[in-house]
Amino acid sequence: MKWIIAIIQPHRLESVKLALTEAEIFRLTVSDIQGYGRQKGHNEFFHGLPLHTNLIRKVRLDIAVDDAKLQTTVDAIVKAARSGREGHGQIGDGKIFILPIDNVVRISDGAGGPEAL
Repeated sequence: MKWIIAIIQPHRLESVKLALTEAEIFRLTVSDIQGYGRQKGHNEFFHGLPLHTNLIRKVRLDIAVDDAKLQTTVDAIVKAARSGREGHGQIGDGKIFILPIDNVVRISDGAGGPEAL
């Protein structure tokens, strides 16, 4: 079992959700977050005055999958979250982190392991 954490641009959320649905991935948690990476923030205007902000709005997706669905899930996220031309993304498109899951327990009935996903 794996835990996928994907950080994507907010405007790509709907296309990523659609791609995950098409890949038959139906479990997803979404959080609004802020952060920065190589972009190091951006400039915007507030009441006509320039303002530099180093925190950029992003969306975090948390998805638990069994090992058999891992690559399908990652491929769906990459394809749908990537901006720019086909096959070529841009700085700020996001990141995907993949972590092992030792166990999971479903609260409603106490089932554990991959069955609980």
